Parts: sequence; structure tokens; C-alpha cells
Amino acid sequence: MSWLLNILGHAAPVAVGAALCYLLLWWRDRNARKLRALEAEALLSQARNEAEGIVRDARLAANREALQLREQIEQSFAARRAERAELERRLAEREALINSQLERLVEQEKALQTQKDALAAQMEAVRAREQELARQERQHLERLEAIAGLTQAQAREALLRKVEQEALRDANTLTRHILEDARTQAETKARHILSLAIQRYAGEHTFQTTTASITLQGDELKGRIIGREGRNIRAFEAATGVTVLIDDTPGAVLLSGFDPVRREIAREAMMRLIQDGRIHPTRIEEIVAQVTQEMDQTILRLGDEAVRKTGLTPLSADLVKLLGRLHFRHSYSQNILDHSVEVAQLTGLMAAELGLDVGLAKRAGLLHDIGKAVNHEMEGPHALVGAELAKRNGECPAVVNAIASHHNDVAPEGALGVLVSAADAISASRPGARSENMTTYLKRVEDLEKIAMSCAGVEKAFAVQAGRELRIFVHPNQVDDEQTFALARTVVSRIENDLQYPGQIKVVVIRETRCVELAR
Repeated sequence: MSWLLNILGHAAPVAVGAALCYLLLWWRDRNARKLRALEAEALLSQARNEAEGIVRDARLAANREALQLREQIEQSFAARRAERAELERRLAEREALINSQLERLVEQEKALQTQKDALAAQMEAVRAREQELARQERQHLERLEAIAGLTQAQAREALLRKVEQEALRDANTLTRHILEDARTQAETKARHILSLAIQRYAGEHTFQTTTASITLQGDELKGRIIGREGRNIRAFEAATGVTVLIDDTPGAVLLSGFDPVRREIAREAMMRLIQDGRIHPTRIEEIVAQVTQEMDQTILRLGDEAVRKTGLTPLSADLVKLLGRLHFRHSYSQNILDHSVEVAQLTGLMAAELGLDVGLAKRAGLLHDIGKAVNHEMEGPHALVGAELAKRNGECPAVVNAIASHHNDVAPEGALGVLVSAADAISASRPGARSENMTTYLKRVEDLEKIAMSCAGVEKAFAVQAGRELRIFVHPNQVDDEQTFALARTVVSRIENDLQYPGQIKVVVIRETRCVELAR
């Protein structure tokens, strides 16, 4: 029992302490809850106060904004009322103006109607007067026709014929005087300049032809050239682009082709094949390729030599190559490259006499036929094609215009075009410069005489001086002296438009009256 009492004695203080601790904790917890409740109430009270303040401020702001909006709306309504009032005032003014204009229009319409009625009456009177005048005019015409014995159409035709003859006579007289004055003023100076240029330049006579003929040592070579079943000749034609003509002509083979450069390549290749003796398709292709490569170098060399002959500054590589190609082209058997060099020298001589730029003159003369160096690559007259080529290669506008105008395809813009045209005519028409075969010559002479005989009033026509002069005899009773000048110009114009010829052709119209009487 004692131990139980001891335990109880010790447990009682512990229990009392525990109870006290519990009471203390409970009391502290209650105080904490009360403190938190107080703090929560204080926070709620503060939040209510702040919310009331915010609401109050928001209401004040809303009231102010509402007042401002109300003022703005009232101002807008006031401005609109003012605008509407102004529009109403303007509409009223416009309506009044329109009403006044309508009143004036009505009055004007009435006045116009009155004038229209008056004009209708006047027109009726005028129409009646015109009818009366027409009747009287018919009566006068009938009287005049009865007196003259001619109808109105016959009299008009006779008057027009007379006026036409007088106008033609006056025009021919004026034209003749103008031409005579121009010849008097320009012929002396032109003759002097041209004579100096021709005397100072001495060119070679033309002896080259366009036929490419190969001479053979024996006719047995013809068989080797043809080859077995014609394989050699087919390979040669395919490689060169020319036609090989082998006929019964002893010791000769003819090469035919439109491209002179290809024809020259074929000629040189054929000669090398004959010298080499090995004629078969493979060797033919090798020789043609070798000759083609050498021909390009030859063309450049010939172009450079032409530039050096004229003493010009270097040209572009394309123009030099085109100049070299001109060496293989001919016009009436005249080598075009030699002709171009000759024209350059003549143009330079005439430019020096006139005080012009000799370098530009020679440049234009050397390049004037450059358009003939291209085949189908460019279309058009060779003068315009040459001008385009010169322009592409950086030549100055004066040279380009001189090239384009030397055959009057375009109007010359300076003296260079005229000088190039004159030098071209000199080079083409000097003795020995050009030649043509008999068939072409006879055809040109026949065409000249046909053109002359196709004109009214022509009795006879003869082409003389190797086709460089055309003499026309006219019927004196059909063509008078004034009409002979018009006939000469007409024939010249038709010759220039219809024929192709070297140099120039002189047209002479002859009218004579022969009076024959017999003394018995």
C-alpha cells in the first residue's frame, strides 16, 4: 500500500501540473483567438472604409465623366443644329436661285421659239430665193452653151486642161531654173574636189573573178576525187558546204557555192588534197578542218592589213573579222575589200579638201560596205545592216549615219554621208574597176531601152557608152520643150527604182523639128 501511496503522492503533483499546463494553454489559445478576431474585425473595418472610399471616389469620377459627356453631347447637338440651320439657309438660297434661273430659262425658251419661227420664215424665203437663182443660173448656162456650142462638162474639161498645161509649164520652167542654178553653183566646186581625189588616188584594175576552178594534172584525178560510189565527193561537199561540179571539161574541176569564204576553203582544201594524193573521207575532214582554222587567221590578217593601209586606229575585233570576209566577196568582179580601202582613201582626200575630220571620213569609207560581209544573219539593205553592225561595235553616230546613208536609205545628217556616197560612185565607175558578163550587160541595155520606150511621146531610145548613157528621141508634136525635162526625170526615177547597175547612167532627151521644102 505504501508503494501505491508513494505513486499517488508523486502522481498528484504531476496531474496538477498537467492540469495547470492545459489550463494555461487553453487560456492562451482563447486569448489568441480573441486577438485574431479583433484583428480580423479591424481589417474588415479598414477594408469597409477603403471600399466606401473607393466607391465614393468612383461615383465622383463617374459623375464628372457623365457631366463632361453631357457637355460634349450638348456641344455636338448645338454644332449640328448650327450646321443644319446653315444647310437649310443654303438650300433656301439655292432653291431661290434655281427658281429665278427657271424663270429666265422659260423666258429664253419663249424668245428662242419666237426666233425659231422667224428663222423658219427667213429660211423659207431664202430657199425660194435659191430656187429662183438656180432657175436663172440654168437659164444663163443654157444660153451660154447655146452661144459657145459646148456643154458645161466640155467647157470645164477644156479649162482644166489649159490650167494643167500652164501649171506644168511653169513648174518645169521653175525646176529647170533651180537645177541650172544649183549646177552652176555646185558643179564647179564638186568637179574640183572630185578631180583632185581621183588624180591623187591610183588604184589597181580589177582582174579577180568569182569562179573557183581547180586545175588537174590529169583526168584520172577526177575518179579519185569522186571515190568509190561517190563517197569522196559526198564527204567533201558535206565538210565544205559547196557543190563539186565534174563534167567533161579536161583537166578542171569547178567548185560552186554562194558563200565565198566556204568556196575559198573548199578550193584550198581541194588543192591540198590533190597535192597530198591521199583522198578519202577521213583525210578530207582533216584537211577541211585545218584549212578552216587557217582561214579564220587569214581573215583577221586581211582585216588588219586593210586597217593599216588606211592608217586608221585599231577597230574592234568583230569589225576587223568582217572586213577580212569582204576580201572573198565581189561586186561586178570588183573585190569589195579593195573597193572599201579605195573608198576610204578617196573619202579622206575629199574630206581634207573640205576641212573635215579625215580620220572619221576614212573610217566611214572603210566600213561603208561592212553589211555585205553577213549573209542571212541580219535582214535588210546592206547599208542599214552595216550601220547597225558599226553601232553595236561602238562607232560614233557620224560614222554610223554615213554608212546608213551612202545609198540614200536614210537621210545624211552631215557631209560624211555625201562624201562616202561620192567616193563609192567614183570607185565603182572608174575605168577597169568593174566588169560584167555579156548576158547581164545585154539584159541591162534592153531594160534601159524598154523603160524609155514605155513613156508616152517617145519615138526611139538607144543605150550607148556601154550602157552608161541613154539617148531618147521624142515626137516633137507630142512633147514640147518643157515636157522633155519632166520626161528625163521620170526615166531617171524609174531606172533608179527598177534596175541594178554599177556607177551612174546619163539620160539625154532629144527633141527636134525638121522643116523640109522642095524648090521646083
